[in-house]
Amino acid sequence: MAILLGVDTGGTYTDAVLMRDEAEVIASAKALTTRQDLALGIGAAVRRVLAESAVAPEEVALASLSTTLATNALVEGQGGRAGLIYIGFRERDLESQGLAEALRGDPALVITGGHGHAGGEAAPLDEAALRQFLKAQKDQVSAFAVAAQFATRNPAHELRAAALVAEITGLPVSASHQLSARLNGPRRALTALLNARLIGLIDGLIGRAESGLAELGIAAPLMVVRGDGALVSAAQARERPIETILSGPAASLVGARWLTGARTALVSDIGGTTTDVALLEEGRPKIDPAGARVGPYRTMVEAVAMRTTGLGGDSEVHFIAEGLEGGVTLGPRRVLPISLLAAEAPELVHEALDSQLRAVAPGEHDARFVRAVPGLRREGLAPREATLLERIGSGIHPLGDILRARIEGGALQRLVSRGLVQLAGVTPSDASHALGRRLEWDAGAARKALQLFGRRRTGAGTLLSTSAEDVAEMILDRLTHQTGLALLEAALAEEEHPFAAPPEELARHGLMQRGLKRDTGLVRLETGLRVPVVGLGASAPAYYPAVGALLGCEMVLPTHAGVANAIGAVVGRVTMRESGTVTSPSEGVFRVHGPEAPADFGDAESALVHLEGLLRAAAERAAREAGAEEIQFSLDREIRTAGVEAREVFVEARLTVSAAGRPRVAD
Repeated sequence: MAILLGVDTGGTYTDAVLMRDEAEVIASAKALTTRQDLALGIGAAVRRVLAESAVAPEEVALASLSTTLATNALVEGQGGRAGLIYIGFRERDLESQGLAEALRGDPALVITGGHGHAGGEAAPLDEAALRQFLKAQKDQVSAFAVAAQFATRNPAHELRAAALVAEITGLPVSASHQLSARLNGPRRALTALLNARLIGLIDGLIGRAESGLAELGIAAPLMVVRGDGALVSAAQARERPIETILSGPAASLVGARWLTGARTALVSDIGGTTTDVALLEEGRPKIDPAGARVGPYRTMVEAVAMRTTGLGGDSEVHFIAEGLEGGVTLGPRRVLPISLLAAEAPELVHEALDSQLRAVAPGEHDARFVRAVPGLRREGLAPREATLLERIGSGIHPLGDILRARIEGGALQRLVSRGLVQLAGVTPSDASHALGRRLEWDAGAARKALQLFGRRRTGAGTLLSTSAEDVAEMILDRLTHQTGLALLEAALAEEEHPFAAPPEELARHGLMQRGLKRDTGLVRLETGLRVPVVGLGASAPAYYPAVGALLGCEMVLPTHAGVANAIGAVVGRVTMRESGTVTSPSEGVFRVHGPEAPADFGDAESALVHLEGLLRAAAERAAREAGAEEIQFSLDREIRTAGVEAREVFVEARLTVSAAGRPRVAD
């Protein structure tokens, strides 16, 4: 029997679980995620689970990692600075699919080149302009992304551009055709850009995870969970980090199925940064046919149909001043809970909070702190950002001591979005500590921070509250409400017969909200869910019973719900998919667009057979490189034809070959 280790690095906690084969959980453990060096949190969690189980490190036959790092980075707008090389498109195409917004001022080059729909060269690649761009930007970015027009029909220009990036800069490069075989150049470019931005983050995580496990004496191969729940090798995850978006949520779905045996249910996983909701349908995670959507971005990555909301135990609490009563709202950004920061630096935090409480009038930055994250690349910083980062240094500071002018607020937000700086503030975790529902950190600091938060004045000029407990209840009620909205949106999005309005609009509609409140007017209105909800996450037992009551549904809170992601990381399968197309650029010509250069055939069946062989070989090679054994294949064919003059004419075919197997374990 093999001993399997699953690890999940979340925004707040790193979880570890040991399983015997896939039959039983031997032990589980948690440790705080250490963003400054993720290996510290991984090592602490693994040491604890080994000690609890009395398993020797050399007994571990397989290690598997799921992570919310990529998901959280996209939700919070973080990641390295990346340069985009956009070939064969027009400048105005940068506005399509949210590409210009995603660039956020990062450098982009639009040059001639690219291919046509049939794979023929549309224009020569402008190598002179590309070389000049690369020489100018090589010290300003951490990676490059390349997207060429119709690269899925012929990747020659993307491959040449990638080769020049490697030759001139030595930096990592993401080519769009390697991430998706589907058309839609701007969205492939967006996917490649996000991939390039994530390379440094995921490479650092995997590298530190591998070294941390090695230091503990674990020599087992390391796998990583992909966004569709499948496993890939650590090397493959390093090359395509974008495929690990929704890794943690996908692992939680696999874990939820293993824990509960549920066939049809909504699975809601609350972490420190996000709430991830997806549908289990006939025992399988539903896959998003349009590509994974995370935060504002719709990518072309195949992943579970997950709705990710910036709502978690560590979501930033915002004051709503509008209206006579005022109120609070949560997210989407994660901040360090005051109770956690005080557990790390009690004297500094309590002294600052006490000083703010003694002040006659509330301050704009009360109960907020800032610190830098060490060890990250700082290329491309503007002078004001660099000055602010130097002022923060290596210590923890009350935010009001750092910001000396209102204009510096923008520079601070840019440093936060780059992941170079962390903010601390009031969160639902602090509310839970203040009410005694959680006991891990400093409840006294949480109560002081909530008291400061309550000193804000509403539109009527009155204090929000004079009681820390009242503010805490207000925050947790808001968490219940926003979680209910997230679940309603997910359910409405999965309805068999879609509504005319978007799910977000419907979930917030006045009638829907009246139904949630069990309105007692003349018209009977009820809003809720017909399917059970599986609640996952360490804080689910504290928060989710109220959500079940709000929605009038069964709330399933399984044993080991807090480590479901780590369990899902262990029980998954290696699955590699390769896709390609056959087109007919002229009558009697059938052109294969696959992993190799385009090839022509005289009949459709010969072209399809050739493409299937190419895809099968590529999928098998990728699966074996990922460590799979006992590989099984499946084929999906989509053939489009059209009726022309009483005969069926071939238009286009798309083939996808899947190669799946269990990962090999160490002897």
